This record gives sequence, C-alpha cells and structure tokens, in this order.
Amino acid sequence: MSHHWGYGAHNGPERWHEDFPIAKGKRQSPVDIDTKAAAHDPSLKPLCVGYERATSRRILNNGHSFNVEFDDSQDKAVLAGGPLQGTYRLIQFHFHWGSSDGQGSEHTVNKKKYAAELHLVHWNTKYKDFKEAVQKPDGLAVLGVFLKIGDANPGLQKVTDALDSIKTKGKSADFPNFDPCGLLPCSLDFWTYPGSLTTPPLLECVTWLVLREPITVSREQMLKFRKLNFNAEGEAEQLMVDNWRPAQPLHCRQVKASFR
Repeated sequence: MSHHWGYGAHNGPERWHEDFPIAKGKRQSPVDIDTKAAAHDPSLKPLCVGYERATSRRILNNGHSFNVEFDDSQDKAVLAGGPLQGTYRLIQFHFHWGSSDGQGSEHTVNKKKYAAELHLVHWNTKYKDFKEAVQKPDGLAVLGVFLKIGDANPGLQKVTDALDSIKTKGKSADFPNFDPCGLLPCSLDFWTYPGSLTTPPLLECVTWLVLREPITVSREQMLKFRKLNFNAEGEAEQLMVDNWRPAQPLHCRQVKASFR
C-alpha cells in the first residue's frame, strides 16, 4: 500500500480506491444534498453544541489541510442531539477549500459549491478513544459548515492570522484559547446522513450533520488559506488548494432534514 495520497492529478481522489478499496463503498462522503429529496424528519432533536469549555491546543499543517486540535480527555467541548445517541467530544476541526472562490466545499447543495467547508470532528464517548471510534459505524459525528464569500469573519481571524506560522507540512504552533463557537452560524438547522471520512482511510464511521446556513469569509481571508503549502519545508512548493473530494454516489441512503 502506498501511503502517499494527496489531491494532485497523479494521486487525486479518483485514484484513492487503489490503496483504499472502501473508496467505492456504499456509504462514502461527501454527497450532493438535493433539497427536494431531503425529507424533514420530525424525530430529529435540536443539536446541542456545548463548546463553552473548549480547550484548543495547537494548529498543525498535516500536508492535506490544517487541524486545530482540542483537549479531548474530558467532556470539555461536546456535541449531542440531532440523530446522535449519547455524547460526542470535539477533537479537531479543519477546512477544505478551492483554488478559486467558486469551489472548495466537499458537500454541495443542489450541485452548488461553496468557497470552503469547515469540519468539526467529534468522537463517540461510548468508545475508549478516537482510534477505537473510527472503527465503528457510529464512531464519529462531523459538523459541516459552508463558507461563502462575504464580510470578513471575526471568528476566523485568529485562525487565518496563525497560518503564516504553519506554511509547510509538519509545522505546528501553539493555539490556545480559541472559541469554536465563533465559527457557527446563527441557525443550527441541519441535514444529516450516514457517511464516511472524506480523506483516506475513508472509513464509514461518520454521522454527518451539515448546517444549512453558511458563515461568511472574506476574499482576503480565503487568500490566506491558499498561501499554505502541501509540501514540507525545502521541497518544491505546491500551494495547498483544491483539497476537496467530489460528491460520491448516495446509493440507498436518505438525507434527512431537521427543518421543514
């Protein structure tokens, strides 16, 4: 198995199945959300986001995106409600974005692409840790938030300001006292469906919660994302852009909506 995967033409998402056969599975993500086909499910509870005690630790360029990592040793930042049974702990968030403002999101809505998509990754506390959770069909809950071009987002500023210090793969920086609540829209109306990680190993362990209302990001903030590098320091520069996987077949799954 080659452990080198990326988003370039020679090793892009359409080739991932060569090393990760599950890429052709029946529960892959992202998907296109067809709003006419997404049925309102009255049994879905409101989402309960408890990020008040979130403890951010560091920001890291992993060569595919960048992660902001959180202390997940206790129930400090949790997600519950919606279709979820039990409590899920926030471990990290990251983004996917395009080379231009007209693409970048992984999920699409009626085929529309947004400039970027934020993924807040949580694991099910009925399991021992994140590693165990990703092996289970109900192991993770990922909250997806679309970013559309508009006003500068004050909640994002601290993130974009830190990107200069993690330009290349493997670089990290301390990133304390970040409040992830600042990255959420006013409305927590969501679509939900059973899916997978959108990056290798593409495990089918994710309950997806994609928020209907996007947040804004300014063109200048988006340009900061696109200055990051896929490469490590000293290697030929490859700008980190278009780190998104295209929509996958829905197969027999139903996307449900928390709203009418």
